[in-house]
Amino acid sequence: MHDANDSNTPPAPSLFTWEFASDPYPAYAWLREHAPVHRTALPSGVEAWLVTRYADARQALADQRLSKNPVHHSESAHGKGKVGIPGERSANLMTHLLNIDPPDHTRLRRLVSKAFTPRRVAEFAPRVQELTDRLIDGFASKGEADLIHEFAFPLPIYAICDMLGVPPEDQDDFRDWAGMMIRHGGGPRGGVARSVKKMRTYLAELIHRKRGALQDIGDEDLISGLIRASDHGEHLTENEAAAMAFILLFAGFETTVNLIGNGTHALLRHPEQRERLQRALAEGDETLLATGVEELLRYDGPVELATWRFATQDLTIGGQRIAEGDPVLVVLAAADRDPERFADPDTLDLSRRDNQHLGYGHGIHYCLGAPLARLEGRTALATLLRRLPDLRLNAEPEDLRWRGGLIMRGLRTLPVAFTPEGRPEGRPEGGDQGGAPGIPGTSPDPHHAANHPKSGPA
Repeated sequence: MHDANDSNTPPAPSLFTWEFASDPYPAYAWLREHAPVHRTALPSGVEAWLVTRYADARQALADQRLSKNPVHHSESAHGKGKVGIPGERSANLMTHLLNIDPPDHTRLRRLVSKAFTPRRVAEFAPRVQELTDRLIDGFASKGEADLIHEFAFPLPIYAICDMLGVPPEDQDDFRDWAGMMIRHGGGPRGGVARSVKKMRTYLAELIHRKRGALQDIGDEDLISGLIRASDHGEHLTENEAAAMAFILLFAGFETTVNLIGNGTHALLRHPEQRERLQRALAEGDETLLATGVEELLRYDGPVELATWRFATQDLTIGGQRIAEGDPVLVVLAAADRDPERFADPDTLDLSRRDNQHLGYGHGIHYCLGAPLARLEGRTALATLLRRLPDLRLNAEPEDLRWRGGLIMRGLRTLPVAFTPEGRPEGRPEGGDQGGAPGIPGTSPDPHHAANHPKSGPA
């Protein structure tokens, strides 16, 4: 390991600034080389260890001496309020998969997996395609759009609402709450906490209603599946079901917003790769689409840092001693650009085969919703490229702004231009409500409150 204090070592880069948010990869390259396990003060004031090399990251993600439960954090109760999802503690939403360890994690994951099955995701594919097309219908005839506000943000919100079983008349509330979470995620935590509390209250009422109206057989939504799921006669409590529904929505929507936004941005910045993918899609070959989505997850993925871990005992990662109680953050974005693991890591190669990236984690906490996110990402990118083949950036790349925040990486806006598409036959421009037809309350107005992502620096 190189000594970061050596006089011959370049000065350490600044972390968590606006410039860093725009392109963190040079800073992560410095850390991998000179301080691969690095203690730093976060914008919240909490001090944590950043793990940046692939081998160390993979080890840490699977190390059960690193607990997901914030009770192991060494700081005061005030400090503990600065980690995790704002408001989850006061809203009684702590018992979800991101906050617990075995054996509770094993039990809950097994129960949730009985409801959130690969078959359920596969059967949902036609609905994802329908939502994708209808959102594109809302702006395809205009010749320009903001792909974050008008497409990448609403698509996963309405998809997960449909899958959970949120009635259409209530889905705009979820859109508003989700918009508040993104909009304030990089600033004061109170705005997010208020939305979390509203979402928790709604989910508790919805679960109570659905528990009393379970169907004996036939199609059912995911919340009903969570209620019905049992393991050796044991069911989820209503609090557990509410926490699991919440985390599926909270963790599921922003990762997909960023997968679509970051992925489209990367393709637009690498026209030769985009053209390769468009040619393959035109020939009916989706092999490159599948490997391409994995490469986009590696190259500039939606999750920059894995969620919080806390050392339950003194331990060593990458030669660095970590004290009991210290927070540890695995930097997925740095690990997935590690030249010790990936050839030409700063090159986007949609046909990359040896690509065991960490974009959705590793070990027992590997993202449960990864199959749904991949489905939405593949569908969104393929449909955009087929329907809007000359899609291009409608802003200077250096003018694009990235959202502040710690865990997620995503663009605030993604202005694009394209040759306008003829309106679908029999469908008015913009749909019945001035947005995408058949989707509650979608609005083409980028200033619509529900459309704005979070503002303010990290």
